[in-house]
Formats: sequence, C-alpha cells, structure tokens
Amino acid sequence: MANPVLLDTIAHADLRVATGYAAGFGDAVNQCVVVPTEFDAVQRDYPILFRRDGEGAFYAVALLGLDRDENLFLEQGTWQARHVPVLHQRGPFLIGMVERVIDGVVQSEPMLHVDLDHPRICAHGGQPAFLPHGGQSPYLKHVVTVLRAIHEGLALQAPMFAAFEQADLIEPITLDVALDAETRYSIPDCFTIGPERLARLDAAALDALHRAGFLRHAFLVVSSLGNVATLIDRKNRKRHPGVAAA
Repeated sequence: MANPVLLDTIAHADLRVATGYAAGFGDAVNQCVVVPTEFDAVQRDYPILFRRDGEGAFYAVALLGLDRDENLFLEQGTWQARHVPVLHQRGPFLIGMVERVIDGVVQSEPMLHVDLDHPRICAHGGQPAFLPHGGQSPYLKHVVTVLRAIHEGLALQAPMFAAFEQADLIEPITLDVALDAETRYSIPDCFTIGPERLARLDAAALDALHRAGFLRHAFLVVSSLGNVATLIDRKNRKRHPGVAAA
C-alpha cells in the first residue's frame, strides 16, 4: 500500500532514498509507461509502442523485455541504457494536488509528495533528500526536474494521441520477434505509427501536426522500432552468456 504524504523540510529532514535499480524497487518489468516529453531520449534505447487503457485511451510504453517481469537492461543494480524512463527515476516521489484558499477561492496546486512506504526509503545509506542545514539536495533537485517532465508529459499525452488519430496515423501491430529458428515471441494488442501512413500525409496534415508540436514525436516512434534488434541481441546474450553476438 502506498503512503503518500506532503514532503516537509522539517518532518523529513533525515529522509534518505536508496538509488540504483533492482527487482525489489519495481524495476523488473518488461515494459514501462513513457511520456511524450522523453520520447527523444527513449527512442535511442527502446522500442516505443502504444497500448490502450481500460477506457480505450492510448498511452505509450517502452519495451524493456520479452518475458514477464524481464528487464533486459537491468544488470547487477544498474540500468544499462543511456536513458532510464522517468517513471523509474522518480523513486518514492510524486506530484499530488493540494487545495489552498487564495483570495477566498479554493485552488488546487501541484505539490511534492513522498511515499513513505516505498521500498527505496532507507534508514542508512542512499541519497539524502535535504542538505544538513536545509534546502534540497542535488538528488532531490534532479527528482523535481524528473517530476516536472512527468507532469508536463502527462498533460501532452491526450492532445498528442488526438492529433495522431486526427491524422489517421495509428495502426495496430503484433510484434513478432524471432530469437532463432525455434524461439519466437509474439507481442499482441499493440499499436504504432504506421510508417506508410506517415509518408502519405499531405502538406496540410504535416503542417497541422508540426504546429501542434507532435510531428517529431510521430517520427521518433517510427524510428524507435529499430531498437527491437537491440532487445534481440540482449535476450540472446542472456540466453547464451559468454557467446559473442554475431
């Protein structure tokens, strides 16, 4: 059970957070949600796929592994990639809405919270949230930047997918992955940007996507699928340790 509370300089002066990556921290997953603000970094390392939630709305994920609970980038407490998805960088911190009365009007403000039951909260070691004499530590400043990217990215998600649907760019895909002649994986219920659909867009549609700020995102999603080869290589090295990739 999560136990989020408003982060307080005094109450949490000694708060420390374990860093690194491990299954115990929730990092052993074969896919994770990614937001539009990190697409540029994500597409350098991972395939980006779309899925639908229970209400039919699209969201984006980075594919990290092929088997259940498998993160092929997780090795001995480190995440072996140039970019760690922001939802895995935030640790126990999150943005929560707090109601305040301003000029007699109740308004909601986003405020920094911490989940005190998160497995990264530790009594010793790790990174401090605050400096000895007050003020945010460098670690917490980084987390604030990460949370800002998450907050802004989630705000962009619905309009981005609306723009993609308006341009008729989204198409279903079943990702078929062959490790060798006998070992194959099929990943169903996914969607992507259709490369041919993107190539067929006329000048008006391209301009509309560009003005909305989402044309680049569409190209990044298409480009990211080349990283399936990286997953295959990592999976085969895991299956056959000590054997050099062909």
